[in-house]
Amino acid sequence: MRAMILAGGMSTRLYPLTKEVPKPLVPVAGEPISGHVMRWLASHGFDQVAINVFYLAEKVEAAFGAGSRYGVQLHYLREPRLTGSAGGLKQMEGWFDQTFVVVGCDDLTTADLGAVVRVHRARGALATIGLIEADEVDQYGVVIVDDDGRIREFQEKPPKGTERSNLVNTGIYVFEPEIFTRIPASTFYDFGKQVFPELLADGLPFYGVTLDGAYWRDIGTPDEYRRANEDVLTGRVRIAGARATGIAPTADVASDARIEGPVRIGDSARIKSGARIAGPSVIGDDVVVGEGAVLERTIVWNGATIGPGAIVRDTIVGEGYTVTEGAKLVDTIVANEPAPSA
Repeated sequence: MRAMILAGGMSTRLYPLTKEVPKPLVPVAGEPISGHVMRWLASHGFDQVAINVFYLAEKVEAAFGAGSRYGVQLHYLREPRLTGSAGGLKQMEGWFDQTFVVVGCDDLTTADLGAVVRVHRARGALATIGLIEADEVDQYGVVIVDDDGRIREFQEKPPKGTERSNLVNTGIYVFEPEIFTRIPASTFYDFGKQVFPELLADGLPFYGVTLDGAYWRDIGTPDEYRRANEDVLTGRVRIAGARATGIAPTADVASDARIEGPVRIGDSARIKSGARIAGPSVIGDDVVVGEGAVLERTIVWNGATIGPGAIVRDTIVGEGYTVTEGAKLVDTIVANEPAPSA
């Protein structure tokens, strides 16, 4: 079965973290978010996966290769320019010849994808959206459905008190190949702003399926990104094939370093004498935590260095970034940025 991961965006909401790291490679509990997505797809039988890439495309291709590590065969669509969520899919027309799935590259979920496909087919739908019930919906796209699940209306980030539903669009879509007739070629086209409103206007079979009991989180903002990591570390969600906590066998942790609570330490990390790491925290691959440094509720991306005596709390440290000796960082985000062009 075939699926497509939409991964062409710039992820500006996570700046400066994503100025040198493309969105598909943003690490959740030490592994790229799109790696988690691929394993999830493979677990439901979707082992042929297309992925569109644009920003820092070469880094994505180098990291994922053919996809075999994650149980899929990857097919890359390198876009010379962004064409929107539907426009990117349009370029794969002809590759999909039966019911297929489209998902975002930055969603962490345990949804039963097979169940969604079965309901989609039973209803004779052209398009189906996976929905999650949420207590607060003002930061999401809200979907209003009939008793039979047919979609009747959308609200985009409705102010609190004005929402007409508590059902949130997860960005998990099931389509029939006929959807391509609704997307013009060689133009920027978006599902939410164009395709879906047109399906409603034309009265086509367009449904929503509530993902009962499933975990879902969009990691596209710093707050949601932190929550996703914490959820994995504390066991609120279990991600198949991923190590949630513990120390990698290749890590070097000083005998007097203190590791407290749920902490994940990556490959070849070095935790030096007197350092203290309190969870929930993630220490990426090849990270160096200097002597006497203190890290609490912190996410450190691969290759970063925490200087001796530094204090880092409630902070995200980007890939390859150096926190200087004795520095104090509290509730912030730090990351390297590309050098300005001449």
